[in-house]
Amino acid sequence: MRTITHEIEFTEVPLHELNEIEKTLYDKALDASQKAYAPYSRFHVGAAALLENGQIVTGCNQENAAYPSGLCAERVTLFAAAANYPDTPVEALAIIACQNGQIKEQISPCGACCQVLIETETRFDRPIKIMLCGKEQVRILSSSRMLLPFSFTSNDL
Repeated sequence: MRTITHEIEFTEVPLHELNEIEKTLYDKALDASQKAYAPYSRFHVGAAALLENGQIVTGCNQENAAYPSGLCAERVTLFAAAANYPDTPVEALAIIACQNGQIKEQISPCGACCQVLIETETRFDRPIKIMLCGKEQVRILSSSRMLLPFSFTSNDL
């Protein structure tokens, strides 16, 4: 038997040090979170995707009384981007959550969203920069594979 340690690398950036594009994505994700339909959890999540063509697509979580029927902000955003710009890669995705009017500290996408992020990376054969946005700082990862290192891909079929 052997033990293997898998580490991830990310950068923590104070809000005032974000570059212009990162700040725009942060703001767009925060704005999207305010549009969330979250009457049950009151957990408002917004996401903003920067596409290779410069377009920014946003989305927010959409809840349903039958919980599995809702959809997370990340998937709403990625699916909207794919539906409207099917041949355009996603370069970055900012994610933010608010509850009771307060920005939460950095949250991570759920497993299903991580799987969709990885599928999007695989589809375009390029990593997506992930921004986990908080009140004071942003954690930046170079790829969604950092969030789900043992993901299921087409190579597993």
